[in-house]
Amino acid sequence: MKSKQPNMIYILADDMGYGDISYLNKNSKIHTVHFDRLAKEGIAFTDAHSSSAVCTPSRYSILTGRYNWRSSLKKGVLNGFSAPLIEDGRMTVASLLREQGYKTACIGKWHLGMEWAKVGDAESEVDYREPVQKGPISHGFDYYYGISASLDMPPYVYIENDRVTQLPDRITRNDDPVAYWREGATAPDFEHQQVLPTLTAKTLEWIEQWRDEPFFIYFPLPAPHTPILPSEAFVGQSGTNAYGDFVLMCDDVIGQIMNKLDDLQLSDNTIVIYTSDNGCSPRANYEELAAFGHNPSYVFRGHKADIYEGGHRIPLIVKWPQRIQAGRMSDEPVCLTDLLATVAEIVEVTLPPDAGEDSVSNLPVWADQPYEGPLREAIVHHSIQGAFSIRQGNWKLELCPGSGGWSFPKPGEEPEGSPEYQLYDLSTDIGETNNLVDEYPEVVQAMKLVLERYQESGRSVAVSSE
Repeated sequence: MKSKQPNMIYILADDMGYGDISYLNKNSKIHTVHFDRLAKEGIAFTDAHSSSAVCTPSRYSILTGRYNWRSSLKKGVLNGFSAPLIEDGRMTVASLLREQGYKTACIGKWHLGMEWAKVGDAESEVDYREPVQKGPISHGFDYYYGISASLDMPPYVYIENDRVTQLPDRITRNDDPVAYWREGATAPDFEHQQVLPTLTAKTLEWIEQWRDEPFFIYFPLPAPHTPILPSEAFVGQSGTNAYGDFVLMCDDVIGQIMNKLDDLQLSDNTIVIYTSDNGCSPRANYEELAAFGHNPSYVFRGHKADIYEGGHRIPLIVKWPQRIQAGRMSDEPVCLTDLLATVAEIVEVTLPPDAGEDSVSNLPVWADQPYEGPLREAIVHHSIQGAFSIRQGNWKLELCPGSGGWSFPKPGEEPEGSPEYQLYDLSTDIGETNNLVDEYPEVVQAMKLVLERYQESGRSVAVSSE
């Protein structure tokens, strides 16, 4: 008889920087004891990347194993009323695992579009009494509890499975730049400051309920994205600003989950993955944090939205006592698109040709098995404005003259005469300051050809031959 498959909990922070975790950043002014414990008991990656520098596209790639720019969303993000982004019938991590007998839940921020019942032409004119279609329940999840998009995007209602838990009865907004949220319909049971604790409690509940069968819980946090709302117990605790306090609140969430697994004696056979959908947002107030000596982007250039490393190099920590030796660090370049192929290898399933087109199993690195490196030929990155870059070995080619995002130089604001492309050797220039595009035209040409092949062939990894 096959031994019980491992449980899996995938925790996705919203806009947390690599430099916010003290285990990864020795200069961090935020002391993240629970993230650090997770890393000490598992493996921490120093060269992990989201597929995009913003959230909706990253989430698409995580669940489908497919680069976001292959979807209908070519730049930007969705909002709380947007149409579904994941194509009907596309395999997701949840649908694959459900077919293998797993119980599956999504608890938290979806931000991949849903089909709301309409009562008018305006996007926000919806009938909250009707079921919400084509959300998580249509993409492999047995259970869903959460919010449709970011916590600063209406509607401010909880959705359980395919219905809102309470009908909105008021309009709220917050213009504070730190605790900001847009004006929108709000339900009586919805209080912005309580969303993270509510979702955490719900996650703990389902861990307990499914303790006797294999489960997959996808837990996309609404934090530390705006509104930055640390609860009273965390205010002032980081010694930095409100963002630092909110990071500590996220750290506490990790502690609660690990303690619950310990209490239920599930830790040994549960894979806990923690990562972030992209780099830290400028809403964290980099200038204010710098005054405390803290940089959410660590040594990397840029931040959320950018093609630079600060936009997409993210923390990635994986704990699995049965297979992962504690206390390891890996500098293997990996991408969050790799979840689907990794999970498929764990449960011994061969992916069909129309799934996981850009997903590479990371299991050899997790389990410290011999492999012919690197795992990936290359990683493609994407900015909020749809700018591309490709990383191969130590080389990174950016197919735009500036950040492609929100930091200087923004699209359209590049200095006159800026080269069309940027080429950096990350082994000697991690800060992306010395553009080598003119010195290595052959490298530029070779990397462009790889990217073009990926775009034209519809996939970046070979179809499984098993």
